[in-house]
Amino acid sequence: PELIDDFVRNFFVKMGLTRTLDCFQTEWYELMQKGQLNPEDVSVVPDIYTKNDLLDQDIKVLHGEVEKFKTAAQNAKQTYIRLRKERDYHRMHHQRVAQEKNKLISDLKKLKKHYAQYEPTLTQLRQKYETAMREKMLTRLERDRVVNQVPNLIILALQQQMATIPPLTATSAATDLPGKAYPLSSQKSLASHATGENRSNEAVVQRSPDSEFPPDTGINPYLTMQKSPCIHLTRAGGLRLSNTIEAHDMAVSGIAIHPRKKIVATVSDDNKWKMWAIPSGEAVMTGEGHTDWISDCCFHPDGTKLATASGDTTVKIWDFSKAKCTQTFSDHSHAVWGVSWHTCGDFIASCSLDHTAKIWDLNSIRCRTTLRGHTDSVNSVSFLPFSNTLVSSSADKTVSLWDARTGLCVQTFYGHMHSCNDAVFNLKGDTIASCDAYGIVKFWNIATSSMQLSVDVGPHSANKIAFDPTGVLLAVASNDGSIKMVEVNTGKVTTLNGHEDAVQTVAFDQSGEYLLSGGSDATIRIWS
Repeated sequence: PELIDDFVRNFFVKMGLTRTLDCFQTEWYELMQKGQLNPEDVSVVPDIYTKNDLLDQDIKVLHGEVEKFKTAAQNAKQTYIRLRKERDYHRMHHQRVAQEKNKLISDLKKLKKHYAQYEPTLTQLRQKYETAMREKMLTRLERDRVVNQVPNLIILALQQQMATIPPLTATSAATDLPGKAYPLSSQKSLASHATGENRSNEAVVQRSPDSEFPPDTGINPYLTMQKSPCIHLTRAGGLRLSNTIEAHDMAVSGIAIHPRKKIVATVSDDNKWKMWAIPSGEAVMTGEGHTDWISDCCFHPDGTKLATASGDTTVKIWDFSKAKCTQTFSDHSHAVWGVSWHTCGDFIASCSLDHTAKIWDLNSIRCRTTLRGHTDSVNSVSFLPFSNTLVSSSADKTVSLWDARTGLCVQTFYGHMHSCNDAVFNLKGDTIASCDAYGIVKFWNIATSSMQLSVDVGPHSANKIAFDPTGVLLAVASNDGSIKMVEVNTGKVTTLNGHEDAVQTVAFDQSGEYLLSGGSDATIRIWS
């Protein structure tokens, strides 16, 4: 039990009434000393007040707990609302995914049903193809047999014709044919005429003799040319765009420079080849005859003919004096990517998607040699000047040297990690440059059969490359629409911008004064 004065003190302390507590204690002790307080005034506080105070404390504690429960309930309500929204979102997302799944399953069933019809069609087409190939082979054999029989049939016909003519003498002529006289000399002239006709027919039937490969003396006139700094390296500013020719309706895929005149030939995906005067850009001639895109062209060493390679699997020879196609070679089984003339002018090399390169004889009009060894498409072929050696590049990532006389591979260069698009000799013939589909350009020393420099002009594909006449500068046609100029000695790269689309081909003229480029924007650009 608590005394009354202690109760009052506790009340003041609890309420923070310190000054009132001091006054109360002063007056209380004063009255107590004077004896003015009654005994009931200093007795114990009645029990009800103590109980009320304890209840009041319990009520305050309960009020605090109620507030905590209210806060927890509010948080739980918010969490519930958030979870309900997430549940609704996920339920809607699940329904959408289920709908998409059902749609994909339906599409897959339709595709399976659609592609199931391809198998019998492919089988039928394969059977038709095999039948056509067998018929083609049988027709070719029948043709060869008939061609072989023609000379014998001609001789037999002439012999029968001669047998029907009676022997001519002076007496029989007068007796059998009155009014006409056939001297003995007529018989001789008739016989000689018959034998002459026989020989002429045999000449028509017989194939022209094969050309002889010139002796490989190993002498290259360009090797004596003195090395001099390239004018494009010494001139301030280097090459600049001087003219643009709207050449074709589609991409320009190949360029060839005339060996003696300032004329350039271009070929395109529009199945046409054209000739232009440079640097004026005037059209000189247009040729049509291929049934598919034309990939490359090359002038005859004396400039009187042009060879073109096409996606229709043929190589055509165009004679400018006759203004027409004079020869067509069609032994390749797939698209032909490139052509190159031998320096003597009697042979042409071509390369194809059928993994082979071929040497064509223009006198006997036949394939003299097939170069086999690459395991993928042969993308370029080029003769070494004044030599029977040629270089090829392939999608099998290799560059190979070949002997045209034997058809054997002399040397293979390994080092590219991607498909090789082009390989060329420099004019002196002591270095090969090659490029691949990731823009890597490599220079190979022919004497040591080793790589002497590698330059990265990627990541875009390097489509074609060309040495300048001095051999110290290499132009690279890049798929990013620019031309990369690589210094052979240092590997330094500069860029020429001007094309609006990928650059497909580049070529220097004989003097090195002009650089010509063709691109997918159907234009030729002249740099000087």
